[in-house]
Amino acid sequence: MLSRLSTAAQAATNSKRIFLSPPHMSGREEGFVQEAFAGNWIAPVGPNLDAFEREFAAAVDAPYAVALSSGTAALHLALQLAGVGPGDEVLVSTLTFAATVNPIVYLGGRPIFIDSERTSWNMDPDLLAATLHAKARRGRLPKAVVVVHLYGQSANLTPILAACQAYGVPLIEDAAEALGSSYAGRMPGTFGKAGIYSFNGNKIITTSGGGMLVSADEALITQARKLATQARDPAPHYQHSEIGYNYRLSNVLAGIGRGQLCVLKERVRARRHNFALYHAALRTLPGINFMPEAPWGTHTRWLTCITVNPDEFGATCDDLRLALEAANIEARPVWKPMHLQPVFADCPIIGGDVAEQLFAEGLCLPSGSNLTADELSRVVDVIYATQPNHALTIDLVPTAWLSRPTLSAMPSSAKRAADALMGNGVTVNG
Repeated sequence: MLSRLSTAAQAATNSKRIFLSPPHMSGREEGFVQEAFAGNWIAPVGPNLDAFEREFAAAVDAPYAVALSSGTAALHLALQLAGVGPGDEVLVSTLTFAATVNPIVYLGGRPIFIDSERTSWNMDPDLLAATLHAKARRGRLPKAVVVVHLYGQSANLTPILAACQAYGVPLIEDAAEALGSSYAGRMPGTFGKAGIYSFNGNKIITTSGGGMLVSADEALITQARKLATQARDPAPHYQHSEIGYNYRLSNVLAGIGRGQLCVLKERVRARRHNFALYHAALRTLPGINFMPEAPWGTHTRWLTCITVNPDEFGATCDDLRLALEAANIEARPVWKPMHLQPVFADCPIIGGDVAEQLFAEGLCLPSGSNLTADELSRVVDVIYATQPNHALTIDLVPTAWLSRPTLSAMPSSAKRAADALMGNGVTVNG
């Protein structure tokens, strides 16, 4: 066993690459795409596009939706329709991808970053409320707040929304990573003035590239649809009274989205299954902890994220990433906080210690809904092999069941743990 683990990375190098979160087609997409070709609807308009908007709105329980070319485009329009313009401040999560922040700058706004809390890794509601209070006293409230729902988990929306409402500041939700999750029984992305979703190739469902803007405000969605089609006025000729964008999703890609949306619940189950297996296999390793599941909702585990305490584990987070890469396995660090990015070096940060620690110690493991048991076993083997004292913990890795295709083959104790973790609303604190 020890010999097998010590050579795991070398053996895996000769195996097929394991990607972090590859696309996973259901087989239904092709039929919708063929319909688009048969009807010659090869344009950013057509039956698939209309149906995708209706079906997506129903899936997330949002009154109105408009399909766009990317989540970034959706966020750009949401911010513009919230009135963000040159010189305006926008409070935004620091632990996120740059695409959350870039549209603020497109509009001439100034991002002010808010640190995370440890329960969900998302925006700290107390820091947000304190910042809004301080800015109100100075008579300079931000134009909007953008909260990010990270890695498949909702932020704590009740206090965040209460703080925004207390000062009349619109809340925009970046739910690009959280489709299929829940907060108090509702889908994140549907609580604020507007919510955005992404269908990038690595998301839980994909259209290759694309996004969706949702809102309970019909006028906002109507205007967003107009702006996304070059802001063409309703006239027989091409007339434009305002600047618009080429932001509409194509009818062909919307067909892919319709096929993907049919299996959203299955994709969530598969990713939570991955997490359950990872947790059961790795939870006894010293220094390894998992992103918690907050008590207020269901985490999709879009990505299974761990933190690595180097003093306890005996190797750093990056040591582990490089060992996985050497074994032809893709893993990525947790997002580098925006306040540490060179391009945003001059922007204020409220707090920052939590996000910085998560970045220093956090790693995202392969989490695709099409990840096989053998592939997951390869990941676990490399993690064990990277731990300097792995000989002392060798008996703890359940390799006998990791090589099996189902949870039913696991020892009863491990199966009970994994079954519990697969259930909705169960909090996992590492």
